[in-house]
Amino acid sequence: MAGASRKYPMLRRSRAMLGSRRVWQPRLVFWAGAISIGVISALFAMLADRAQGLFHAMTGNGDGWRFDLPLIVTPLGFVLCAWLAHAFFPGSQGSGIPQAIAARHLRDDDDRSHILSLRLAAGKIALTVVGLFCGASIGREGPTVQVGASLMLQVARWGGMAQARGLILAGSAAGIAAAFNTPLAGIVFAIEEMGRTYEARTNGLVLTAVILAGLASLGLLGNYTYFGVARETIAFAAEWPLVLSCGVIGGGLGALFSLLALKATRRIRRWHTGQPLLRALVVAAVCGLLVAVIGIASGGLTFGTGYAQARGAVEGTPLPWFFFAEKFLAGLLSMISGIPGGIFAPSLAVGAGIGSSLGLLFGAGTGRRPCSAWPAISPAWCRRR
Repeated sequence: MAGASRKYPMLRRSRAMLGSRRVWQPRLVFWAGAISIGVISALFAMLADRAQGLFHAMTGNGDGWRFDLPLIVTPLGFVLCAWLAHAFFPGSQGSGIPQAIAARHLRDDDDRSHILSLRLAAGKIALTVVGLFCGASIGREGPTVQVGASLMLQVARWGGMAQARGLILAGSAAGIAAAFNTPLAGIVFAIEEMGRTYEARTNGLVLTAVILAGLASLGLLGNYTYFGVARETIAFAAEWPLVLSCGVIGGGLGALFSLLALKATRRIRRWHTGQPLLRALVVAAVCGLLVAVIGIASGGLTFGTGYAQARGAVEGTPLPWFFFAEKFLAGLLSMISGIPGGIFAPSLAVGAGIGSSLGLLFGAGTGRRPCSAWPAISPAWCRRR
């Protein structure tokens, strides 16, 4: 073996590298960070589901629907989240994906720490859970991206790794993969949304982080389907025009959502200039009250992430034809309110509502399942169906 090493110097250098602490330490720290993203994402999902369940248990049960509680709990919860975000966790507002994208373009590590840090990650999780507990129409996927990027950036500091941009990308992809239980979605998200291109230098980091985070999440939550299983088949002549209509209408509403959110956010920021904290709390209170009114009008369907409604629609339970419009408004108000929370899940619920409405309008997919098949849905709305 010694002769082989003298004969093949590259083999000797490879063995020396494998035995080097400088080589293995960053890798072990990176792997530990990827696994921790999966574990934290799974725990975040469980806390979010528990918060939604508590809100629905508090506001509606088998004996009736409490119309008064959302009008109190939801605005107060919005104000609390906005105040905590402003006072203790600045940079945690919004979905979290813009923060992760911005951090990749920043050069200075101190600048990155204002939008990606362990403190912000903890605040993002806590305030998103509080928002769901008070009925906000938000999701946890966007916040999971910021949490994953924050964890991986901290890993880079601990492990002495220089590829900050690549590690932020890997952490974001790992967060999406763990949140949706879909490794492929994490990879596509990294390429299309975060990186806008396929970087050969970071693809190994992304793949490794996605796999390890996905395995950790899988070990805690099991192999589950995010929005259930659809057993329906599509006949091209009869139903494919509806599919195309869903795509066109959904794309149009997505563009409208972005336009309204940008215009409203800019106006609110200009209005905040004089008294930023007080006016931020006023905006949060007004948005929270409107979200509560919409939620009451929908019988509780628009409160929370919208997972149950989208899953029910996919598995064959039609939604009310006006649900997509109500969920659209509730999600928009929750976003511009200034509280932490994502728009992934509410947007998917809006899309499910569009498909369900088109199916009801044109007579497709009329097979109905019992209302009890939907968890966390207001029994009062079920009785009115």
